[in-house]
Amino acid sequence: MHYLIGDLQGCCDALARLLEKIDFSPSRDRIYLLGDLVNRGPDSLTTLRRLQSLGDAAQCLLGNHDLHLLATAAGVRAPHKSDTLDPILQAPDREALLEWMRQQRLAIRAQGWLMVHAGVVPQWDADQTLSLADEVHALLRGPELAEFLPQMYGNEPERWADDLTGVARLRFIINVLTRIRFCNGKGKLDFKTKEGLGTAPSGYMPWFEVPGRRTAGQPIAFGHWSTLGLVQRDDLLALDTGCVWGGQLTAARVSEGKAQEIIQVACAQAKKPGAD
Repeated sequence: MHYLIGDLQGCCDALARLLEKIDFSPSRDRIYLLGDLVNRGPDSLTTLRRLQSLGDAAQCLLGNHDLHLLATAAGVRAPHKSDTLDPILQAPDREALLEWMRQQRLAIRAQGWLMVHAGVVPQWDADQTLSLADEVHALLRGPELAEFLPQMYGNEPERWADDLTGVARLRFIINVLTRIRFCNGKGKLDFKTKEGLGTAPSGYMPWFEVPGRRTAGQPIAFGHWSTLGLVQRDDLLALDTGCVWGGQLTAARVSEGKAQEIIQVACAQAKKPGAD
């Protein structure tokens, strides 16, 4: 069986209960984690160790919180008040865990699904999305990561152009795959609005509702948007159901571009909504 799982954010107990509920076996099944593996929740260290121990049975995407961990570990990003990353940063196996994180991807295609943490811009099709994600993957694994991390943050450029190069190109790819919620019809990004569908700024819309987007018809699964909640359409799965906020941790059993079953476990509230 193949299962897609929404944002964990260090809620290892919820993960354990979800895996028990689906009767997960690493010799038989495969799980795909849609990013934000760590942070804000109570046990990011155990979460990483659990996922690492599963080998190829767990395919993990990186989200914005996971990249924040890499930047914080490199000393180029100050910790936030709401971070719960210290146990990882002080762990005896810290370097092995960070190295494992650097091997994870920003986009995966399997079982007919394109999987990303946050979304895609309308100009990209599935093949281009995977190719651009591979550019970031090569950077993460390579020797130039430390030089790039201080330049990773920022909201510019606002729109995609095929001739983007260097830091601007990589930053835009990362911003889309790990941060996007709303954009306009031309793919201009908005990062200020983080609430649900009805809060779109004037002229903007959820990235998956842009008319003519090139990924239309390609089944896409994503997390990141807890205020959106569970969305299940024929070609769209939104699976961040606010585990860390006291919501649920959600898995979708998938096969050949179809969602066969939704499985959820209730989560204890680790953070209050709006808490920093």
